[in-house]
Amino acid sequence: MEKGLIIETQPLDVYGQMAADEALCDTLPARHLLRFYNWKAPGITFGYSQRAAAVRQAVDAAGCKIQDIVRRPTGGGIVFHETDLTFSFIFHSPGVYFEPGKTYDRLHRAINAEYARQGITFDLLKEKTKDYAVNDPVMNCFAKPVNMDILYNGKKVLGGALRKFGDYMLYQASFQAPDARQNERAHRNAVIKALAGEFGLEWEVAGIPAETLARAEAITAEKYRTAAWNERI
Repeated sequence: MEKGLIIETQPLDVYGQMAADEALCDTLPARHLLRFYNWKAPGITFGYSQRAAAVRQAVDAAGCKIQDIVRRPTGGGIVFHETDLTFSFIFHSPGVYFEPGKTYDRLHRAINAEYARQGITFDLLKEKTKDYAVNDPVMNCFAKPVNMDILYNGKKVLGGALRKFGDYMLYQASFQAPDARQNERAHRNAVIKALAGEFGLEWEVAGIPAETLARAEAITAEKYRTAAWNERI
């Protein structure tokens, strides 16, 4: 068994959440890192390659009043973080090839299987779907399931986005079952058990290292709160 760290952080806004993930990828206190977001306030994230103006139009059209909106370092579409369980998993993924389909398949099958062991039946979407395009008018991640998303009664409940940093992969996920936060402990435990079994991990809980926290605070100010990043396209 290999040690994995479950990183606990103080409550962060959406900008700080993105910076914490990137800082953990930079400093890598362990080869496998799992972090459940501790939300300070609701926020919205959107994919690395989406157009900022189109995202703002879609958010306004949805009648959402949330002002904290940030571009993720990962792909995918718009995600509203109001009632979801949000988490990230950073894991060793050596080599130059980036194969998102295989990565989603591995992660989502493991999570799906753990829920099945608990008697909860989710479905894994297995069909060719169009990926998110920068000018796609349908950009709400949970309104438009894509291949390898996890569904319940035909509705998407778990989706993720990826980014490869050298020999490590960052997976950012949102679980949006109706009881995602009310029953957070049970859902967290399902994810923890699923990833431990799939990657052969023995988890240890740890606070975010001081070096990583300082790095995250710098990245928040220098990148995720700036128009240069959020309006880059």
